[in-house]
Parts: sequence; C-alpha cells; structure tokens
Amino acid sequence: MVVSVRVRGQELIPIPVSNNSYPNPNPFFFFVSMRSTFTLFRSLTLSHSLPSLNRLTLSSPVLTRHRQFPRLSVSVEPQQAVRDSSEEEELPENEDFHFDRFSSAAATADLKKLPSPEVEVKELSELPEQWRRARVAWLCKELPAHKAGTLVRILNAQKKWMRQEDATYVIVHCLRIRENESGFRVYKWMMQQSWYRFDFALSTKLADYMGKERKFSKCREVFDDIIDQGRVPSESTFHILIVAYLSAPVQGCLDEACSVYNRMIQLGGYQPRLSLHNSLFKALISKPGISSMHYLKQAEFVYHQLVTTGLDIHKDIYGGLIWLHSYQDSIDKERIADLREEMLHAGIEEGREVLISILRACAKEGEVEEAEKTWFKLLQFESNPPSPAFVYKMEVYSKVGMPIKSLEIFREMQLKLGKTSVPAYNKIIEILCKAQETEFAESIMTDFVKSGLEPLTPSYFYLLNMYFNLELHDKLEETFSQCLEKCRPNCTIYSIYLDSLVKVGNIDKAEDIFNQMNRDGTIGVNARSCNIILSGYLSSGNHLKAEKIYDFMCLKRYEIETPLMEKLDYILSLRRKVVKKPISLKLSKEQREILIGLLLGGLQIDSDDHRKNHIIRFDFDGNSHSHHVLKSHLHRQFYEWLHPSCKPSDDSENIPDKFCSIVSSHFGFYADQFWTKGQPTIPKLIHRWLSPCVLAYWYMYGGHRNSSGDILLKIKGSREGVEIIVKRFKAMSMDCKVKRKGRVFWIGILGSHSTWFWKLVEPYVLEDVNYFPEAGDQTLVQESMATQDINFNSDSDE
Repeated sequence: MVVSVRVRGQELIPIPVSNNSYPNPNPFFFFVSMRSTFTLFRSLTLSHSLPSLNRLTLSSPVLTRHRQFPRLSVSVEPQQAVRDSSEEEELPENEDFHFDRFSSAAATADLKKLPSPEVEVKELSELPEQWRRARVAWLCKELPAHKAGTLVRILNAQKKWMRQEDATYVIVHCLRIRENESGFRVYKWMMQQSWYRFDFALSTKLADYMGKERKFSKCREVFDDIIDQGRVPSESTFHILIVAYLSAPVQGCLDEACSVYNRMIQLGGYQPRLSLHNSLFKALISKPGISSMHYLKQAEFVYHQLVTTGLDIHKDIYGGLIWLHSYQDSIDKERIADLREEMLHAGIEEGREVLISILRACAKEGEVEEAEKTWFKLLQFESNPPSPAFVYKMEVYSKVGMPIKSLEIFREMQLKLGKTSVPAYNKIIEILCKAQETEFAESIMTDFVKSGLEPLTPSYFYLLNMYFNLELHDKLEETFSQCLEKCRPNCTIYSIYLDSLVKVGNIDKAEDIFNQMNRDGTIGVNARSCNIILSGYLSSGNHLKAEKIYDFMCLKRYEIETPLMEKLDYILSLRRKVVKKPISLKLSKEQREILIGLLLGGLQIDSDDHRKNHIIRFDFDGNSHSHHVLKSHLHRQFYEWLHPSCKPSDDSENIPDKFCSIVSSHFGFYADQFWTKGQPTIPKLIHRWLSPCVLAYWYMYGGHRNSSGDILLKIKGSREGVEIIVKRFKAMSMDCKVKRKGRVFWIGILGSHSTWFWKLVEPYVLEDVNYFPEAGDQTLVQESMATQDINFNSDSDE
C-alpha cells in the first residue's frame, strides 16, 4: 500500500508502507533529556505550518572548491607601475548608478513567481509500524537540539532500521520548523548510506531553503549534487543561489554568481527575471573601475540577454556599459558610439555619469574635439564639474603634447572647486614630469606636500624618474631623501635611486641601498634592481661580487640583461672551468617556514590524480592593504617557483591578486600534510613546526588583530588538530580559547597572552602590516564584523 500526502508547497515521493515490525528497538531511542522535551513541544506546535523564511543571515566565507589539476591559466591584471593598495585613485563616480527599482529585494520577491517541484511526504501517523513512528518522532525532536558531531552520532546509531523514507521525513520536518542546518546535515548523512537514491524534489527544496537564508556554500553543495546526478537544477534554485551570492560581502562571490548566471542560461535554458538581470549588473559595476573593468564581457552578456528576451533596459544599463568600456586599456569607440545611439533611440538622456565616462575614454585616446563637446554638455548639468572631469580633461591635452594647457585646466579646477584632490595632484605632476617641465612640477609638488594629502608616492616616482632622465642626480638624491621622510618608498622608487648611484659611480652606497632593499621585506629586490647592481659591480671591476649577484639571480631565476651576460660569460670562463648554470630549485628554510604559516592560514594546494605533482595557489584580497603588502613580499620570496604567466613582463609592481607556482614534486610533503583528499588538514606533528616565523605568516595571511590587541587566528581542519595547536600554545606560555564558526575554527589569544604572542612574531611581521584596522581597510573592517560575535567567554562551541 502507498500513501501520499501533499504538504503545503512541499512534496516527497510516495512511501511504501510495510506491515513488518522491527524487533528489539535500540535502547538509545528511549532516552529523552529535558532539553529534548522542549524541542518536542516546539516541533509538535510547528509541524503543521510552514512559515516563510524571512531571516537574512550571512553565511561563513565561501568554501574553496578543490580544482582538478592542472590549471595554470592565470592572467596578470594591467595596473600602474607605481600603484599600490594605498595609492588607488578614486576617480570613478559609479555611485551615480542607482538601480532604485531593481534592488536585490525585487529579485527576492520574484521567487514567489518561480515554479518549484513539490515534495510529497506521508504524515507520521500514517506509518503502520508503531516502533518506526516513535523513532522517527524522537529523531524529529532530538536532532535539531544537537550540534553536527552529536547529530551524526545519533544518526549512525539508527543505521540498522533507518531508510530513505524515514530520513526524508526528518529532513522535511526540519525544514518546516526552520531548522534548515539540521535538515542539511541529515541530507548529507543520508547521501552516504548504501540505500540512498537521488530525490530531485527534495534536493531542490533543501537548496532553495539554504539559499533563502543566504547560506550560499551549503546551497551550492546541494546545487552541485543535483548536477552530478545528471539533472538540471530548477529555475528557482539558480535564481536563489545567484541572489545568495550577490548578497554576501565575501571575496569571490561575484565571480561565482556570474558563473551560475551563465549556466542558468546556457545549461538550464532558462530566461532569468528582469530583477535578476539588473541585480547582477548592478553588482558588476559596484566596485571601483580598476576592479570592475574585467567584468565587461559579463556585463555585455547581461545586456545581450535583456535585448534578446525583449525586456525593458534600465538607463543605468547603458550608462554602466559605457562606464566599463571607458576603463578598458583599449577603448572600443565604435561600441561606445553604438550604445549612445541606442540611448538616444530609447529616449534616455545622457546623464552626468555617462558624460564623465566619455571624458575618461577621450583621455585615453587623446580625442580633444570630442572631449570639448562632452565638456560643454557637462557644463549644462553643473557649472562646476567634479574633480575627475577636470583630471580627464587635463589628460586629453597631455596626450596631444599640450602640458601647459593641462596646467591651465588644473589651475581652473583649483579656482572653481576651491580644493584639489589627490588624483588631480598626481595627474598634473605626472604630465609635467613627462614633459620635463621641471619648475612647474617642483612648484606643484611643494603645494602637494604642504596640503597634507596622501599618498605622495606616485608623484615622487614621477619626479625621480624625470630627474634621472635629465641626469640631475643631485636633485634626485635630495628628492629621494624627502620621499623617505614623507612616505614609504616602494621597490620601484628605490630602484631609480639605485640606478642613479650606479650611474654616478657611487658603488659603495649603491651596495648599501641594495642590501637595505633585500633586508626589508616590504621593499625587496627584483630583476631590475639586481641587474642595476650587477652592472655597477661589472663596471667597477668587482668581479667577485658580480659573481655572487649572478648566483643569486640564477637562484631566483631572474633574467639577466644580454650585455651584462656577455661580460659575465667572459669573466666566468676565466674563473670557472664551466660557466655555472642556474642551480636546481630547492626550498630554503625560510621558504619552508613561510609555506607552513600560509597553509595554516588557508593557502591552497592542488595535486594531480596520482598526488605526485602539485601546484600552490596564492590568493589575496585586493581590497586589503595588509594583503597587498604581503602579496608583494611573497611574490618576491617565491619568484623562482612561480609560473611564467604570473610574472609581470615589465618587472614592475603589477602583481596579480592571484598567482600560482609551477608544477613541482617538491611540494609533496606539504600536500600530504596539509591538503589530504582535497581538503585542508592539520598535521599531527604541527606542534613541532610552530616557530615564530610560522606564526607570523599564519597571522598575516589568515589572522586578525582587533583594536584591543587580541589576536584571532583562523584555521580549517579537525578539532583534534586544533587541540594539538592549543596544547603547543600553552607550552609556549600562551593560553588561548577556541570557537568554531561553521567549518572554520578561530583561536583567540587574549589579553596579556596576546602581548607575548606579539613579542614572538613581531620580528617577522612586515612593517606595513603592523597596524590596527582603519576605516579605509575594507577587508579588516569586514573581518572585524565577522569576528565580533565570537564570544570566547561562553562555553558553547559555536
């Protein structure tokens, strides 16, 4: 006999009813705690209603999915040579794009209109076996009251009698009473059983419920399970998962949302709702222009879908596309003209933000005539255009060789606006330095320094480069000294000064500067600086030191300039029987310690099917100042191990936020210890490897220091592994507390113990990372918000 009951918006497959009883019930079933009594009361009162989910909670950071080996395609994002995270010019005024009528709330509201498969499930009273009804009822009340580990142990104790129909009822019950986490855990347990058979309707319902709570990682797990079964997820699941990704302030979620959106159309053949198109497009243009410029193809795809499906196109779609095109390295003038023409036909007037985008495009192409027309239109909106508009107009005239005209525009901006922005100062100084207008550049630089605005580093770079080209080495040295007082120079600025010292023959001082660069982790040396000092040693006849630099460059696999190599070949042929070839790669002691610290902090290793060759993937948050400093340092530290696609061709500061190593068997030890079966693992011998250097890089890559000085270290792995680390900390006279948030453990070193921790790691912490969170550091602010609810004083585990 088969009985099916439809339960308001849900559906489970009909359950066959057996008349056989189950002998010898498990005694564990009969134990009911006081806490369970309350849970049972709650489940009984709520079991006949299905309230709508209106809780919008943020989930834990995105779980990194293990990628199939090998994947070596890594793109280097073009950036300015002297740009760092503290120097990004906030020229884009993309806050003008509002999409007021198409917020994420509209996308959420559209969920009610999307069809979803219904789940049919028997009512508990319809099960013919009394013992089975009693056990299932007990599980329904008991499981939501327990954490993941206990929940799995309880389920494992029921393996002898439990079947899919029983587990399905428990999952649906958990969803009814909004215990979605418990339902998800039961579902994952059910999948591991021998009797499991895929249920599309149940999987869809569970994925939708997890997505509605913004648990995007768990929603994605079920979503992938559906695809792995050869089924196409329902339109509602695609829609909910995209909205969940767009609602999460976690790095990488936007890329995942784009991927799911594309699969929704190409794999599922669905036509997304208008609100979803606009929500995704809004997210694509919500970042600064340099970050959003790489989403142009995706934005064009969204626009194409709107056009082909005949949906209304919001005015900000046109404006956003033009805005993205204006940030490209190569401007597609024809495409911009087509978009403007389409706006005209649609009866949409070009707004302020569109005109500024056109000015930006004109600045890159040197289109003076078009820029003047656009400027005239902009003046009709406001008599005093914003600072970025003046900056773009200055750049237009600099492209056609009229730097004095650019200076006049700069003075006009100061007169009309009454203030000068940092991008305006940097741009006019760049223009004047390239034109070698020394007096004007120095005068404006003096005003810039007096204004107290920051950062000054880009302008000092332009000045030093101008003095070097003009061979004004005395002024260059004086300006470099000023730069040391006013800001912190980067490797590029140090290299200019080093080159100047070599040109004037001051090799001893050049050697001191090179050694200082090499000692300072925040500056470092690169191929250019090594070639400069090598040329100095060769020109001064110091062949012994030239050989040492040559050996160092071979170790780091830096490219040696051809004229220098020709001289070296002759020198080495006299001193050595065979010209020394680049030595084989081997991790140094410092590199080994750094890797252990980074792996504890979340570094990822990919392995091939046989686990013989491995790739290390470095992933940094582009919005974090501390990660930017660490990224540059690690790029230099592991330069010889990096894949060629991850090395900037111009040897500048253009380091991507993501880069990877070459394929190597040297990383096998770390893959076996820290990444087993594609998941992060804490080695059993980790207590032997927790040196101050390891702790420092763990803190810099995956840690956090709050304003009160407490240290929080993030780690993924088993509880047993965390306990080993805690015992080691106690042996080092540092008491700590542990909290778990999802799959992430947070180790808190609080109060006076954090002071002792800091004394240990401070010699290894990069100087620019040693500061408290500031309002400008978005990542640290988000990290603070993510950890502020971790109460280390409570006894609970989560």
